[in-house]
Amino acid sequence: MKTISLELQDALRFLDESAIETLIPKVKAAHAELEAGTCPGNDFLGWLHLPSSITPEFLADLQATAQTLREHCDTIVVAGIGGSYLGARAVIDALSNSFAWLTNKGENPNILFAGNNISEDYLFELTEYLKTRRFGVINISKSGTTTETALAFRLLKKQCEDQRGKAEAQKVIVAITDAVRGAARITADKEGYKSYIIPDNVGGRFSVLTPVGLLPIACAGFDIAELVRGAQDMEKASAENDFESNLAEQYAAVRNALYAQGKKIEILANYHPKLHFMSEWWKQLYGESEGKDGVGIFPAAVDLTTDLHSMGQWIQEGERSIFETVVSIEKPEHTVLFPHDEENLDGLNFLEGKRVDEVNKMAELGTRLAHVDGGVPNLRVVLPELTAYYLGQLIYFFEIACGISGRVLNINPFDQPGVEAYKKNMFALLEKPGYEAESAAIKQRLG
Repeated sequence: MKTISLELQDALRFLDESAIETLIPKVKAAHAELEAGTCPGNDFLGWLHLPSSITPEFLADLQATAQTLREHCDTIVVAGIGGSYLGARAVIDALSNSFAWLTNKGENPNILFAGNNISEDYLFELTEYLKTRRFGVINISKSGTTTETALAFRLLKKQCEDQRGKAEAQKVIVAITDAVRGAARITADKEGYKSYIIPDNVGGRFSVLTPVGLLPIACAGFDIAELVRGAQDMEKASAENDFESNLAEQYAAVRNALYAQGKKIEILANYHPKLHFMSEWWKQLYGESEGKDGVGIFPAAVDLTTDLHSMGQWIQEGERSIFETVVSIEKPEHTVLFPHDEENLDGLNFLEGKRVDEVNKMAELGTRLAHVDGGVPNLRVVLPELTAYYLGQLIYFFEIACGISGRVLNINPFDQPGVEAYKKNMFALLEKPGYEAESAAIKQRLG
């Protein structure tokens, strides 16, 4: 079985050889610190050996629950925000037919997402759509009090019970939450929902290989055993290989070397539209892990070639504070050949008979060459195919590299204290009990 690969030559040309040599001991020390559990945030290292701890029996239980939902639902709404939905959505979108939502013939339920915004129009339109659907809900929240998710679940729970009856709703609502604490746990126990535990030592952005991600992915009809197998293989490779063949350590070293030279922004680029939400998951993983204490590479993302017609100019000739990591799929699933046209008004008959993917690959190569010539260092991550197995490899590769990279930056990659600032202000503005002092201060500030 092949593995994902990492190409660094178009980034290393921007670095002195000593830049990487200097970082290798720091990278190895950071990795060792993670493995020993001696780093800051070590109470959130449950993801590190999570893949290898997943048993066939646990996967079978998840698949049985997914099958129950699939048999009783034509639509499943995943209620969660941040890491509670991005990983699942990334994998589901990557593996789904792009037009499944239009062509679904009942083979798989439609998977929808809620609880990740506070848009009244979105929730109205969702609940209107669900009026004609046999829907179930996967409620993902450790506390059960996160505003966006709790609001969505209130609406969905009531609607599901109204439409299907309380007894039927009990069968099609699943809770993924804390083992013993919180509003979501209390509700699950009171209502008798099937439930799964979010491990205390796994933060949300690292939770895609827990029930948080695995159950929705299984409900969508995809092979979670293959996803986990890919992650297991990458976990083993990351733990055993020395620097010269350790992809995660190399990625962490090169991005930190570029950061030290003033490259403050990393752009994750893909040439496959199905990878859009994989980029969104990656943005949270790196942004929430590294952006603290006044340091951190800013994670951005583009979908190419689409965004070459909007962001291409800036990438090519804007401020040289960026580097680019390209995620490329070596072999597409389908074959489409470029057709002949007698009139040839568009002048494209020279492409006749070529696969569309060949054109796409040349667009990728041409863009990478142009960006490197324009002063943008480039890294390239290659997946042999877009399958559950290789997505599992990619997920763990990014996770372990993130942990290493964060420690090289000398920060705690596993907390997110800044996330609470907006919540405090929002609750004060809404005059939530207990926030009277903050409310008064904000009112004075706003005049």
